Amino acid sequence: MNYGISNLSIIPVRREPSEKSEMVTQILFGEHFELREQMVGWTNVKLAFDGYEGWVDSKMITPINARTLSKLENSGSAVTSDVITIVPFSDEQNLMLVAGSTLPVWRPYLKQFTVIRDTFLATGKVIYGEPKDPRKVVIDQALKYFNAPYLWGGRTPFGVDCSGLTQIIYKMIGITLPRDASQQVNMGTAMSFVDEAEPGDLAFFDNDEGNIVHVGIIWKRNKIIHASGQVRIDNVDQFGIFNVDTKRYTHKLRVMKKIINTNGTD
Repeated sequence: MNYGISNLSIIPVRREPSEKSEMVTQILFGEHFELREQMVGWTNVKLAFDGYEGWVDSKMITPINARTLSKLENSGSAVTSDVITIVPFSDEQNLMLVAGSTLPVWRPYLKQFTVIRDTFLATGKVIYGEPKDPRKVVIDQALKYFNAPYLWGGRTPFGVDCSGLTQIIYKMIGITLPRDASQQVNMGTAMSFVDEAEPGDLAFFDNDEGNIVHVGIIWKRNKIIHASGQVRIDNVDQFGIFNVDTKRYTHKLRVMKKIINTNGTD
């Protein structure tokens, strides 16, 4: 079984092996994946983080051997929390890491991480292990994405979709969410009343056919952080999301889920 790792800031993952195909997700720096099928110039991959599958440009893949894979899976990793982290690579080069990037084989006392044979010094803020106050971390990090443009398949502060936002923010507190809202809704414990929601809980919204099509992060009473056109803050109640600019409801509430408590993080 062959594996690879991202040593680039972002690797687009496409539905089909073509630059013209839609981007379904992104691999961030330090995330690794299984190499499944090869075509001319393209490789089908399965992400270790969430099991998502798609096609990436083969030139963007850094292969790893079984020994490196074992290190990745059995040693500590950390997640960057600054919008951008600049990591010196050499006198002439830097690594530019977006928030939510993985720092493999993390050594917290030295503030170092290792990708294959190269060791780097982390220069920005890093989250390692379970934070003492995960709800505060969720909100603090989500607010950093305020006004980030909506991008289908995006997982970064420079372009993100609704479930990409919730997934990457929860990654920072050590909880792995599936990639899509329709999958994320199956996690956690449902709340009977809107007033039960706490900061950091997730709210899910459906369409006329009853399919889950949107997700957002509860901020405080009757406020939600979500990606719709851009990452924004709107009102939310038992009916759904009320857009503060257009003064109308835009998303119909299906359920609110408490995930942090059920994972033992809170």
